[in-house]
Amino acid sequence: MSEPITLVATSAFGLEAVISRELKQLGYEDQTVENGRVTFQGDLNAICRCNLWLRSADRVLVCLGEFTAFDFDDLFEEVRDLEWERWMPPSVQFPVRVSTVRSKINSAKNSQKVVKKAIAERLKQHYIKDWFPEDGPLYSVSVSILKDKASVCIDTTGPSLHKRGYRKLTAGAQLKETLAAGLIQLSYWNRERPFIDPCCGSGTIPIEAALIGTNTAPGINRDFTSEGWQQLSAELWEAAREEAHDLMRNDIAFRLQGYDIDPAMIRMARYHAQQSGMEEHIHFQEQPLSELSTPRKYGCLITNPPYGERLGEKEDAEKIYREMKRVCEPLEMWSIYVLTSHPGFERIFGRKARRRKLYNGRIECTYYQFPGPPPPRKKTPWDQATSASKKSTDEKPVDTETANEEE
Repeated sequence: MSEPITLVATSAFGLEAVISRELKQLGYEDQTVENGRVTFQGDLNAICRCNLWLRSADRVLVCLGEFTAFDFDDLFEEVRDLEWERWMPPSVQFPVRVSTVRSKINSAKNSQKVVKKAIAERLKQHYIKDWFPEDGPLYSVSVSILKDKASVCIDTTGPSLHKRGYRKLTAGAQLKETLAAGLIQLSYWNRERPFIDPCCGSGTIPIEAALIGTNTAPGINRDFTSEGWQQLSAELWEAAREEAHDLMRNDIAFRLQGYDIDPAMIRMARYHAQQSGMEEHIHFQEQPLSELSTPRKYGCLITNPPYGERLGEKEDAEKIYREMKRVCEPLEMWSIYVLTSHPGFERIFGRKARRRKLYNGRIECTYYQFPGPPPPRKKTPWDQATSASKKSTDEKPVDTETANEEE
């Protein structure tokens, strides 16, 4: 299967541009960006690499085809005509999930039955079999129908990509790892700049920043459904993982800071950092927001404070925002990034922000961005040589008359 494969990276709304940039960094330039998905061209190796490396995507899908379907007959015929045998062996498990939005086909349950039957008919014709035990590798089929246009895919990922494997303990209202990575990638932070999360909770944002700072592939320690596929050999996965290990930067030193008022959250954050292998790069400490201060400059503060969504919690959230305004005022050289669903945050914080709509689960949020000045550019050896030369010239101007006399 050397010919190009059409792949789809799905995401939460608002993170499509982030995923597009990630794919370009991996070398996949031929792409189309739509709401909630980026379609791109790759090969079998791309399935392995994208599952390992994409930080803000939910899944990586193989797209078998797209077509228009106005009724169940259209859906059956079009699905049956797809080359299912190219991917699926005769013992395959192929559960089907269908979503339909603003289409003439409006029953997901009935569509699921139609798709399942169409796939079975195609496989029967190819393998000359009347029955399939469905006890082999898993090929989960995903069909989305939007405005009568159907997209038929096979999921290569399995459990969503946000499940990195390090977050083994649970707490209320945790931020998904994929969204946390997106917040960082939408900021100006890099490992050369200070980093603070003053409301770090169970530590997801600092841990994702540490993974980015060390260039650690987020999926390096988990398994994927497509590892059991006949098309993707163990050698292919081994090569992709070996590449990821080779690209990790364990030789660099940086220190991130995460604070929270709840000691249980700090204990959980430290445990998660240990599970991720990033504990040496993050300092977690129990501390109220009111005590936040730092002498460092040109850093990035990225946080996901309480929203006040539940009844009776709104006033508590607004108190936190007022405190955040106070402690951030001295941080004139810092860039501040805050994700919240509270519509009055910008007014309480007292500054105009760049805004970006994002979704934390089903909650519509705004990512408020207050970029500060960039840090001074570090002098390169060329800059230093040029500066020394200029200083020497300034201190000893050339006396052309004397020079001519000496000649």
